Amino acid sequence: QMEDPIQLKEEGNKYFQASDYEKALQSYTQAIKLNKDKALQAVLYRNRAACFLKKEEYAKAASDASRAIDINASDIKALYRRSQALEKLGKLDQAFKDAQKCATLEPRNKNFQETLRRLGANIQEKVNARGTVLDSQTRDSRVQKMFEILLDENSDKEKREKAANNLIVLGREEAGAERIFQNNGVNLLLQLIETKNPELILAAVRTLSGMCTGHKARATAILHYLGIDSICMWMSVDNEEISLAVCNLLQTITDCLLGQGKEEHHGKEEALVLDTKKDLRMITMRLLDMLVSKKVSGQGRDRALNLLNKNIPRKDLKDHDNSRSIFVIDNGLKKILKVVGQIPEMPDCLPLTENTQLTASVLLNKLYDDLRCDPERDNYRLICEEYIKSKIDPQDMDKTLHAVQIVSGVLQGPFDLGNKLLGMKGVMEMMVALCGSEREIDQLVAVEALIHASTKLSRATFIITNGVTLLKEIYKKTKNEKIKIRALVGLCKLGSAGGTDYGLRQFAEGSTEKLAKQCRKWLCNTSIDARTRKWAVEGLSYLTLDADVKDDFVEDEPALKAMFDLAKASDKTILYSVASALVNCTNSYDTKELVPELVQLAKFSKQHVPEEHPKDKKDFVVKRVKRLLKAGVVSALACMVKADSAILTDQSKELIARVFLALCEDPKDRGTIVAQGGGKALIPLAVEGTDVGKIKASHALAKIAAISNPDIAFPGERVYEVVRPLVSLLNTERDGLQNYEALLGLTNFSGRSDKLRLKIVKEKALPDIENYMFENHDQLRQAATECMCNLVVNKEVQERFVADGNDRLKLVVLLCGEDDEKVQVAAAGALAMLTAAQKKLCSKMTQVTTQWLEILQRLCLHDNMEVQHRGLVIAFNLISTDKELAKKLVESELLEILTYIGKQEDHPKKQHIIGVARDCLTKCMDYELIKPLSRA
Repeated sequence: QMEDPIQLKEEGNKYFQASDYEKALQSYTQAIKLNKDKALQAVLYRNRAACFLKKEEYAKAASDASRAIDINASDIKALYRRSQALEKLGKLDQAFKDAQKCATLEPRNKNFQETLRRLGANIQEKVNARGTVLDSQTRDSRVQKMFEILLDENSDKEKREKAANNLIVLGREEAGAERIFQNNGVNLLLQLIETKNPELILAAVRTLSGMCTGHKARATAILHYLGIDSICMWMSVDNEEISLAVCNLLQTITDCLLGQGKEEHHGKEEALVLDTKKDLRMITMRLLDMLVSKKVSGQGRDRALNLLNKNIPRKDLKDHDNSRSIFVIDNGLKKILKVVGQIPEMPDCLPLTENTQLTASVLLNKLYDDLRCDPERDNYRLICEEYIKSKIDPQDMDKTLHAVQIVSGVLQGPFDLGNKLLGMKGVMEMMVALCGSEREIDQLVAVEALIHASTKLSRATFIITNGVTLLKEIYKKTKNEKIKIRALVGLCKLGSAGGTDYGLRQFAEGSTEKLAKQCRKWLCNTSIDARTRKWAVEGLSYLTLDADVKDDFVEDEPALKAMFDLAKASDKTILYSVASALVNCTNSYDTKELVPELVQLAKFSKQHVPEEHPKDKKDFVVKRVKRLLKAGVVSALACMVKADSAILTDQSKELIARVFLALCEDPKDRGTIVAQGGGKALIPLAVEGTDVGKIKASHALAKIAAISNPDIAFPGERVYEVVRPLVSLLNTERDGLQNYEALLGLTNFSGRSDKLRLKIVKEKALPDIENYMFENHDQLRQAATECMCNLVVNKEVQERFVADGNDRLKLVVLLCGEDDEKVQVAAAGALAMLTAAQKKLCSKMTQVTTQWLEILQRLCLHDNMEVQHRGLVIAFNLISTDKELAKKLVESELLEILTYIGKQEDHPKKQHIIGVARDCLTKCMDYELIKPLSRA
């Protein structure tokens, strides 16, 4: 009996995927008894909750999900499972609350939004069924009652929660929102916010969001009544849930003012002329003011930056109006630069989170990209230069330090602009000089700036000449770990940018393993701040190019888990660095194939020929992949994919797609990948990103789709999203393996439901599948024919075969005569279904080729019983069509074949074949084409 909880969990996962919920339950229960790790315990409880849901034991499911939530309050899977269980138990209010938390954690998740809508509708239906909402008067009375309960401090907690949830639901309905609005509801909601009770504040803010959705006049009135200053103040609080809810409210109001979303007109609203531009500018100005206010929390500053990122730059560059970006540049660019220039280690620093400055750099980049002409870009640059010059003061080193930090921040945003700023007189020299400073804070900022500056080769050459010696000295002498790690990454990056190991291998005396070991130590040291540990990951992203380093790294499970935890932090740099390190470890980067003749020629001319490192061979790569899977790499990648588009760049998406494809190589691992959320994570990667990234992700999806049960791998509506990526691989520009596995995936899908078959047809896959049926490659021809065999069940596909002027039926008939047995099985199956469903095709079959009868006879005499059965079914379909066609078959050798088979003694294994042959003969007797068989 197993005693390792992790192995028991994996065993439970396998049973669950196989739908053996009882055995999965036993495995998870045993693991819970043996396990001592809190994080794993939460996973085990939520997995067992999933089993109870499948077994329809909802009370137990809710209990186990609650236990998981007690360990990790933001466990989104546990929250959703508890919501499902509570809904089944009829506790709709509580289910709604859990679903709401899920939607807060993942606002873009369509399943959560749909669950919220459904639960809201069910709650309202339940209320209506009780007869408590009969007309506007009772609705008004109910609204007042809710507010009374909420504003009464002595009210029962459960009653308050129920009233809060009902109010939110009511606010989402047009009629309910209007009743709240007309009955002094906004004032009462404001009173709830002023109670300073977090639960009541959240209920009030969410109700206001519902009331504003899709109603410009009401949203404008609420904005003016509450006041933008108050809204921004609430968003500034140091409470993540409240800050996010207020941010969503302000986004809803902004959407209405911009005319986005489902705009509905009510009453006289169409006649109102609302000055939305003035309100939008007021909101924008307050958000910009938030950026530089010391009263605003780090989370509040992040929310302001996110709102600016989302609403200011144009979403479509075909829209010529970039006035919002121009307004922000003229009125707020210096404020954004101030955020970018903050130094967390200095006492006068604004409150920041780990993501604030990077989000500000992203905003700088979006604003710069939104500019339409050189004069606009020049204005942007001049504002930056003027601001940086105002910070440079030889007499005030702290002020100068801020100037360097600003340049460093811009380099992480609009890089071309950052590169121009590096060209300002004295900037590069100032960076190098600061590296030699005695003050640690100077070294810290300067080293970071040098790292960002070294991305461009021209700058890297300058730094190699002037700064490498300083970086070496800093690394060797400093005792400050924050500086040491940055100096190391600087040396790694210079080695990469300069195309030389000058900054790296010579420094480490030929041992990259030594540097990598130090990076792993930093990575696992939780006493070091997360920002510094992220630099360790960036160092490893360069060092893992060495085969020995990557092999040691995957064996270090604590280091891997530490890296995966950091990857969940939603930081652009960390995501790219983690993805790069994983690409190196899985060898999923592109490699040039060495031509043997050219290798021999190079050796003959005594030129250096790069040889594959022993640890880069397939066996070692496979072992590394297995280690990564065991360490939980799929869950980490799934978290990375959920990051905001401003953080998850197209380059990072491509790297993640490469890793997923490497992980999916072994069919035995694909179940684990699906269980840990890999299938869901791959869908957006296959739709958005670089062309290479989309192809890699689509290929990984094809590998999963080819062998997995689609209902488990891609539950619900998600399966329909996978069809397009698979169809995209049916292209002559893709390689044979991609074509083949895409066809296998589509074959699997087309065997599931007619809705999926229709989706495949609508994605215009049919012509491509038909082309592959002509292929000389046996496996491609076989896969395409099997796919068509499943698709012909669909009526629209059948009609295409019936239509005049095509050779589709001829192709299928000729494929039935192929020597390849698997092709014959599929083609005969397709022909059997077509002739059964469409009588016109029975007559048409006899006209498409003169070989049709010979092919049919061969099918009916085939050694393979599956082929023989399908051949006899085709014969029965032809005979059943009409007497003339039956007569044609009776006059051929087919009658002798049918008689021979029909006269055979009953046999369990062959009974289905004998039965069809006898049915054919019976039909011929009904036509009086043959006489009954007389027995002696």
